Amino acid sequence: MGDMAMYETSDLHKRVARYEAALDELRAAHQDVRHVLVDQVLYERWQQIGAELGFAAPATVQGVEQQSRQMSEAWAG
Repeated sequence: MGDMAMYETSDLHKRVARYEAALDELRAAHQDVRHVLVDQVLYERWQQIGAELGFAAPATVQGVEQQSRQMSEAWAG
């Protein structure tokens, strides 16, 4: 009986460790997505403000934005 309880405790510890690892991964993914969304929202807002002021967004900014997205995807992959 004691051996069975020991095994279950060990199994439980493994499950808890897996759960914590999955949570960490989820938290990291959530942060990545949040950063991308924040960047995108800020970029779109910046473009909108520029348009309201009569400025056109320079092509170089779009190039930089595209480059940073590619870097994000490379990191995520």
